[in-house]
Amino acid sequence: MEQEHIAGDGAVAGRRRFLAIATGAATAAGLGAVAGCADGESASGAHGPGPRKEPVSSSSAGKAGPGGFDVEAENAKPGHADWRVTKAGPARSMEGFADRVSVLPGESFGLHVSTTAPRFTVSAYRMGWYGGARARLVWRSEALPGVRQPEHAVDPATRTVRTRWPRTTTVDTGGWPEGCYLLRLDAQGGEGQRFVPITVRSATATGRTVVVNAVATWQAYNRWGGYGSYDGPTGGYASRSLAVTFDRPYEYDDGAGLFLVYEAPLLALAERLGIPLAYATTTDVAREKRLLEGASAMLSLGHDEYWSPEQRAHVTAARDAGTNIAILGANCCFRRIRLEPSDLGPDRTVVCYKSAYDQDPGFKRGHPATADFRSAPGADPESSLLGVIYDGYPVDAPYVVTNPGHWLFEGTGVRAGDGFAHLVGVEYDKVNTGFPTPRPIEVLAHSPVVCEGRPSHHDTAYYTVPSGAGVFATGTMRWVEALDATGDGRSGANHGLDAKSGALTTRVTENLLRVFAAGPAGRTHPARDNLGAVYGGPR
Repeated sequence: MEQEHIAGDGAVAGRRRFLAIATGAATAAGLGAVAGCADGESASGAHGPGPRKEPVSSSSAGKAGPGGFDVEAENAKPGHADWRVTKAGPARSMEGFADRVSVLPGESFGLHVSTTAPRFTVSAYRMGWYGGARARLVWRSEALPGVRQPEHAVDPATRTVRTRWPRTTTVDTGGWPEGCYLLRLDAQGGEGQRFVPITVRSATATGRTVVVNAVATWQAYNRWGGYGSYDGPTGGYASRSLAVTFDRPYEYDDGAGLFLVYEAPLLALAERLGIPLAYATTTDVAREKRLLEGASAMLSLGHDEYWSPEQRAHVTAARDAGTNIAILGANCCFRRIRLEPSDLGPDRTVVCYKSAYDQDPGFKRGHPATADFRSAPGADPESSLLGVIYDGYPVDAPYVVTNPGHWLFEGTGVRAGDGFAHLVGVEYDKVNTGFPTPRPIEVLAHSPVVCEGRPSHHDTAYYTVPSGAGVFATGTMRWVEALDATGDGRSGANHGLDAKSGALTTRVTENLLRVFAAGPAGRTHPARDNLGAVYGGPR
C-alpha cells in the first residue's frame, strides 16, 4: 500500500480498515473511516513428542524427476470438501503457528499451539482443485494434549509481538506431496478450530510455473497481539510495529492469513488445468538465488506488497533469463523489507520502518532503507520490473477492455469498451512513463477511476524483454478473487463481482497460464507497444 499519512488518525484508521475493504474480513470491523486516496506517484512511504501418523488415503508424492510431481494425478485423487473452519469458537480458544514458513517434502517442522481445550488434533489439507472440493486430507494426528500458552510480549523498541511459546509437537511431512497446505487445529472436549498455513516447497522449478505464497505481506497485515505493520492498539501510525515476526498465529480468516482470498482461487484454477507447478514462498525466493532457475513462469498472486531487495533481484534475474512473470494483483513489490532471524530461526522477522527508516539499526549499519522502493534513499521504482506502478486506493470501478484482439482475450468474446463492474479495486496500478517503464509494452485494459476526487486510470499491461520472457500485470487487486465470482453480484459478496467478471478473469488466466507454461512467451507472443494510442501523443 502507498505511504501512510501521519498527520491524523483518521487516515491511519482507514489503513486499519484496508483488509475489511479488500476481503470483507469481519476481524477488521469497527475501525475508522477510509483514508483519502493519495497520489500513487508521490513517494513515502523444548520439543514435544511427534504425533502418530494416521494414513488417510493412498497418497504419494507423485512423479519425481525434472518436471516434478504430476499435478493432474494428484488432483484426480478424492478431495475432502469438509476442510473449512465451521466452529471457530471463542477468541483465543484455539490458535497456533508453524516454526517454518516452508519445508521440503519429508522435512519436519514444529507446531506451537495454544488452546483452552484439553485435547486437539491436527489435519493437514493440501489445497488445490480436487474436483471442486479444493482440498485433500493428506494426514491427521492422534489426539494431542492441549495447553494454554503464556501471554505474548511486545518489544518496546520495535513494538514486535513475541510469543515465545514452547513447541507443542513436531510434524513429519514424509509422504506429503509438495504444495500449499492449511493445517486445521480441531479442539476435542472443548471449542475451537483454526488454520495454520505452511508450504511444502519444490526442490526444483525447472520447466515449471512457480506459485509464490506472499507470506511477508500476510505477516505485515497480521494484527495478532494488537500490532501490525500499519498500526497498534491505539489505531495510530506511530504505534505500528517496525518489525513483525512469523512467531505468532495469523489473526485473519481463522488463521489462514491472506491465502484464501488472494491465492487459493488461482491455485485451484492452475491445478484444475494440470499446469506443471512448483511451490515456494517469498522467503524462499529471497533466500535461494537459484530457486527460479529454469522455471517457465513465476506467479505473484493477489496481494504481494512486501519484497526484500534479494527477492526482487532474483525475480528480475529470472525474467532476464527467460522466465515469464505474472503479477495477478496490484500494489506488488511496493515495500522494501529486510528479513532477519527470530528466536525460532532465520528469516522469520520482517523489518519495515517505512518513513522512520533512518531510525533502523540495520540502515545505520549500511543495509538498504526499509522504505518504499520508489522512495529515496536508493529509489528503485517497482515499474522497472512490473511494467505498471501502484497509483492509489481505495477505488471500486469497472474494468474496461481497450485491446480486445490481444491473445490474452482469445475466447472471451469481449469488444472494445466492454466493462466489468467492480473488477478494479481496492488498489490499482497503471502504466506511468514518468517512472522507468520497459518497452515494448501493451495496455489491454484502460479503466477510468476516480480516487477520492482524483481522476486517473487503471491499466492491465503486458511487456516482453530480449530474453523472450513475457511479463503480465492485471493492475487490480481483485483479479484472483474474481476467479470465484458467480451470480449477478446483487448479494454484495466478493464486492459485487458477478459471473461475467468470473468468466472473463478465468478465461484470460487460462490463456496466460498455458502460454506462460510453454516457455518464453515473448518468442511466440511479442508485445506490440500501444502506449501512444492509449494515452495519446508520443510516450
